[in-house]
Amino acid sequence: MPAAPLKFAYWVPNVSGGLVTSKIEQRTDWDYAYNRELAVLAENNGFDYALSQVRYMASYGAEFQHESTSFSLALLLATERLKVIAAVHPGLWHPGVLAKFGATADHLSNGRFAVNVVSGWFKGEFTALGEPWLEHDERYRRSEEFIRALRQIWTEDHTELAGDFYRLRDFTLKPKPLNTTERPHPEIFQGGNSTAARAMAGRVSDWYFSNGKDFDGVVEQIADVRAAAALAGRTAPKFGLNGFLIARDTEAEARDTLREIVAHADREAVEGFGAAVRQAGQSTGDGKGMWQDSSFEDLIQYNDGFRTGLIGTPEQIAERVVAYKKLGVDLFLLGFLHYHEEVEYFGRRVLPLVRELEAQLPQTGPETEAEAVTVPAHA
Repeated sequence: MPAAPLKFAYWVPNVSGGLVTSKIEQRTDWDYAYNRELAVLAENNGFDYALSQVRYMASYGAEFQHESTSFSLALLLATERLKVIAAVHPGLWHPGVLAKFGATADHLSNGRFAVNVVSGWFKGEFTALGEPWLEHDERYRRSEEFIRALRQIWTEDHTELAGDFYRLRDFTLKPKPLNTTERPHPEIFQGGNSTAARAMAGRVSDWYFSNGKDFDGVVEQIADVRAAAALAGRTAPKFGLNGFLIARDTEAEARDTLREIVAHADREAVEGFGAAVRQAGQSTGDGKGMWQDSSFEDLIQYNDGFRTGLIGTPEQIAERVVAYKKLGVDLFLLGFLHYHEEVEYFGRRVLPLVRELEAQLPQTGPETEAEAVTVPAHA
């Protein structure tokens, strides 16, 4: 049976500052007019999903922010096929309230709404809003309870929950979200690199998002998530990988662009962000948390997007993307320097090469994590 084609998503720039914390020119805008045009451009250039970021206050180069759920709904109404994923914090949302919003958004978009449950890294947002900041693994326990509640509300007639973080008593949601041929309810995405995040993904999530990773890092994470799913007796979630894509006509041009991004890094903002997020990794017992081993250069793209290595010619990038697919990656979540131009370039120059290489793969699905993968020579 042929493996499903790779899916592609892009980070919605609904937060000012672009996708790299650098003073280099970024022909990208956080306002709605720019993003509406971008969403249409993306769905016409092979993108399946868009992910709206969530920030509630200024931080580390992101002075202005549009709220994620309302912005996602606006993008859904501006498009016809694109699925839009709204990032939300369980500590700042009640699952019943989000379930109601999600059901309405799903009906208005004919089944294209999705949600990304973010356990949280920015302590200042929670304390500024008067909410408690939980210890790392407790944040993931809350997120898991949030997802269980959300799925139950979306799929069952009456919800009863007496949890440690949420309580629901004979709660009924009508109308339910749409039950489509693709999914029974809006897809539930989740991020996080820690052991707690991987285990949670295996137990409850539909999709697991990873920060940027090389081949070895992806193999390790997929193995852990699949093992957690097997222990829970459920199908493993699909795997999404973050990457910052720099495609140019020559490899030298692409590498020069990366060097310019790093050379113009906003050092104060990057170092501030690094200090804030390293506690996320350091607060885990085994050191597997997000950003635990990120270098200064990694943090310029704040989800380690450079690590995935999607930098070079269209041919080089297509080879690397398909190599990741062979390891079990189902989706790439991409950021760009100049969104409009580079999304169009991706659709015109890179994506056709990816599809050609996919067509040459054995028709048996992705390789297991134990099997070898041929790494492109330039990787």
